[in-house]
Amino acid sequence: MTILAIDTSNNPLGIALLDENQVLGEYITNLKKNHSVRIMPAIETLMKDCERTPADLTKIVVAKGPGSYTGVRIGVTIAKTLAWTLKIPLVGISSLEVLAAGAGRYFNGYVSPIVDARRGQVYTALYQYQNGELAAVVEDQLVMLADWAATLSEMNKPILFIGNDLPIHRDKIKEVLGSQAIFANMTEHNPRPAELAMLGRNKPDEDVHAFVPNYIRLAEAEQKWLEAKGKISNR
Repeated sequence: MTILAIDTSNNPLGIALLDENQVLGEYITNLKKNHSVRIMPAIETLMKDCERTPADLTKIVVAKGPGSYTGVRIGVTIAKTLAWTLKIPLVGISSLEVLAAGAGRYFNGYVSPIVDARRGQVYTALYQYQNGELAAVVEDQLVMLADWAATLSEMNKPILFIGNDLPIHRDKIKEVLGSQAIFANMTEHNPRPAELAMLGRNKPDEDVHAFVPNYIRLAEAEQKWLEAKGKISNR
């Protein structure tokens, strides 16, 4: 079994190849550059370096959001195209779950991945390892950071916060949660594509045609279009 994992859901671009229980290779960058230009050359380079061909792939695992609307769409489109062309299974994993997976494995408490959604909002969730498996305590959501911090302050457990957008919200989190808030190390903020591959290794396959990203909210352009048509409230 050779799994190709793809994550372009936020600024970090990550790909990995997982063969059975061995990570063959990973490629990660955290740059504000166009993923659509860089992702296929990165995949080709990694597969060449790991001496694998498309015919060797047995599954595609992709980070399905939430995150950057464009970034999520790029990753999912490429993953669906590869899965359909190669006639192999496709699995989608929450981008927040991928963030929580690495740093949370040895943390005795809850893990809250943070992705900034502007205007004081964040994409977040709450995860915890239970019997060696990562489980969602609170599902992925879009919420005001101040409201989320207040909710977490009522929980009688330490909270590990992780994500490249933490500097935007760190002061507010610390103000509300105090010593209950633990912040991951700088080296842990980039989501690991190998963790993505492992999370999707045994998950049920998606219907390639029906599979869609999890944006959680509409893209700004789509939101404005629907508001103009009177199909949704602008509040």
